Amino acid sequence: MSLVVRGSVDGRWVLADAGAITGTGTGDAPAADQVLDASGCLVLPGLVNCHDHMYQQATPGYAADQGLFGWLTELYPVWARIDAASVRAAARAAMARLLLSGCTLTTDHHYVFPRGELGIFEALVEAARELGIRFQPCRGSMSLGQSAGGLPPDAVVEDHDAILADSERVIAAFHDPGPASMCRISVAPCSPFSVTPELMRDSAELARRHGLRLHTHLAETVDEEEFCLEKFGKRPVELLEELEWVGADVWLAHGVHFSPPEIERLGRSRTGVAHCPSSNLRLGAGACPLSELLAAGARVGLGVDGAASNEDYHLAGEVHQALLLARLRGGAGALDARAAWALATSGGADCLGWPEVGALEPGRRADLALFRVDDLAHAAIADPLEALALAPPARAQAVVVEGRVVVRDGRLLTADEEDLARDLRAAADRLRRAA
Repeated sequence: MSLVVRGSVDGRWVLADAGAITGTGTGDAPAADQVLDASGCLVLPGLVNCHDHMYQQATPGYAADQGLFGWLTELYPVWARIDAASVRAAARAAMARLLLSGCTLTTDHHYVFPRGELGIFEALVEAARELGIRFQPCRGSMSLGQSAGGLPPDAVVEDHDAILADSERVIAAFHDPGPASMCRISVAPCSPFSVTPELMRDSAELARRHGLRLHTHLAETVDEEEFCLEKFGKRPVELLEELEWVGADVWLAHGVHFSPPEIERLGRSRTGVAHCPSSNLRLGAGACPLSELLAAGARVGLGVDGAASNEDYHLAGEVHQALLLARLRGGAGALDARAAWALATSGGADCLGWPEVGALEPGRRADLALFRVDDLAHAAIADPLEALALAPPARAQAVVVEGRVVVRDGRLLTADEEDLARDLRAAADRLRRAA
């Protein structure tokens, strides 16, 4: 079925058929089976979320005044109680919130698999199918428990061989490399302080054998840097280089504490970085050296991170945060509105390895986000991109994924928000009581 999006504030129309963009232009729009009137809206490529932990929708508000390690220490015992039902409720809520903020492609870095709990990864994939969002779930892992010198409690770490075997299983079951794919898998050991070097190496070998992307947390806090120096005698980036975890098929979460030489090496290797401004501010971790990474040639996208460290959880809002943080570090000229929105669209698509999305061009997949710019908050600002960056919209007016309208008039069409909130509240209550 064909779809035309027309009447946007800049006069653009976009024509889609069979899930792909088949034409764009201005003036009179062509005929189509379905028309989405975007009068008063700016039409953008669908936003891309480069880093998330969706299960954390069920645990916001914990450790409100802690840094990363203290926050993790308080939350690990709670997360040890998650099961497929709580993950499903949290993921459905997360995906709804992302769609309503204009996101059409999201990853999820899931690394908590309590012993004996089955169906957790399946719950994530099924939630994405139900909500209609393009999905890149990461089969995460933790193998270095407290008894072996790691940070997570032993109850939430897994056996090395079991991790690799289950990674092979979910790749075979869910990974679709085709151009119209709605689900691709990545391999993602959690962090240098929660997995062994052996698991990092073997995970990289497994991912590259299947042609998949690799993801992990890195250089988020000074505590992590001190941990790596004490345990491995290396800074986090040095450790990754030794483990062959730097390259165009890798994207790293946070990247706050990179030295100038490390930034240059990441740029030369085209390693990606998921910039998570709000989460880093919430945990007091610092600010990613965004301008320096971009200047060095690194690929950079935006991530909301989990709702336990970013309760606002609004991807369009991260554009605003990235703009302000870059200017705080580098002055008013450090990042403009167009570059900020590029982080959330083409930058994110590059990090995740989806050349099929991230731009409104014929041949790309029909993933679109429509934002009102004629409302009270934006009507007086001449440049619509600047308007949306300086005053982030509360909701997208409409969202299209693979040519399917999933948000219209600011309302989610693929699930009931009240039902999602009720299920999420019940899951959060169960976890709180159990922990």
